[in-house]
Amino acid sequence: MLNYLWFFLAALFEIFGCYAFWMWLRQGKSALWILPALISLTLFALLLTKVEATYAGRAYAAYGGIYIIASIGWLAVVERVRPLGSDWLGLGLCVIGASVILFGPRFANS
Repeated sequence: MLNYLWFFLAALFEIFGCYAFWMWLRQGKSALWILPALISLTLFALLLTKVEATYAGRAYAAYGGIYIIASIGWLAVVERVRPLGSDWLGLGLCVIGASVILFGPRFANS
């Protein structure tokens, strides 16, 4: 269960870091946005190493589903854009896929 906490925190830092670059490069904001972007992306990478997984690739793949949940939440809360039905459908499919990746090895060893 602690894995999900690390995944969600990592997702928030990754999204903020990328958003800060977006603000600078796409919205014409100050280059000072680079500093919090770099700090945030560094924290993202460090938090992802906290995940209990035998292989990094499997942890990153499972993280993808959590990232998508956080991204749709960011869209709704920070950017104030209502997610579409296709956003919700895609989110659901990705979470199912991420769950299979994360829990699949446990089922294979049964």
